[in-house]
Amino acid sequence: MSKKIADPGKGRCKGRLAGKVAIVTGSAGGIGRATAELFAQEGAKVVVADINESKGKQAAAEIRREGGEAIFMGLNVTREGNWQALMEATVKMYGKLNILVNNAGISQIADIENTTLDDWNAVLAVNATGVFLGTKYAIRAMKNNGELCSIINRSSIDGQVAEPHLFAYCASKGAVTTLTKSAALSCGARGYTIRVNSVHPAYVPTAMTQGEAAGYGIDEEEYRERMKTIHPIGVGEPLDVAYLDLYLAADESKWVTGAAFTIDGGVTAQ
Repeated sequence: MSKKIADPGKGRCKGRLAGKVAIVTGSAGGIGRATAELFAQEGAKVVVADINESKGKQAAAEIRREGGEAIFMGLNVTREGNWQALMEATVKMYGKLNILVNNAGISQIADIENTTLDDWNAVLAVNATGVFLGTKYAIRAMKNNGELCSIINRSSIDGQVAEPHLFAYCASKGAVTTLTKSAALSCGARGYTIRVNSVHPAYVPTAMTQGEAAGYGIDEEEYRERMKTIHPIGVGEPLDVAYLDLYLAADESKWVTGAAFTIDGGVTAQ
């Protein structure tokens, strides 16, 4: 069970997503789960979409126990048919789609010389192709619903700057950065009420960063301590990123599109 999200301050406006339908990919854990939980608290009907059925169902059940509305739908983001089925099922159940958070992602520790073609294809398939497919089919589902809609693509600071030992990951997140801008311009040119933006976190401890630690041959605690040294105000938490997702999902960001939002504790300011 994930830790219950605390309201950061009394008197904050609730129901910022009331009446909206949201899909959050990779939401069985980590940042995706925090975003799904927060969206439900703010009134959205949430589709927890993940390849991990058991953890995804647990996440949706926990949201319902806390008084939110959520269902689980299985999704392999690399498969076009999965995306088509997900969109069709969501619209059939709820009548529309307002929000997609393309959060699912993987990483691989290797520099360019040691990145295999299989590793490259696997990382790009999830992190870039998955975001392309999600964005494409979300636009098709959203464009005629007559409501303000938002697509939020999870990039990384590694989609803005680079690291030597995350070669395929950096390439995939760079692709997300610019495909987001292109999709935003396309929606604007066609007069769609759909905004498309990318969110670029630095280190946030999740199952993915546990895998990165293992790739470096260290444990998660040592990796976290290393990361603390390069983050001027400390490392982040999933909820920190979820609140940025909330802003971009809500109608208060209706004039924001094609933008890349850095949330990194000051890492890239150095």
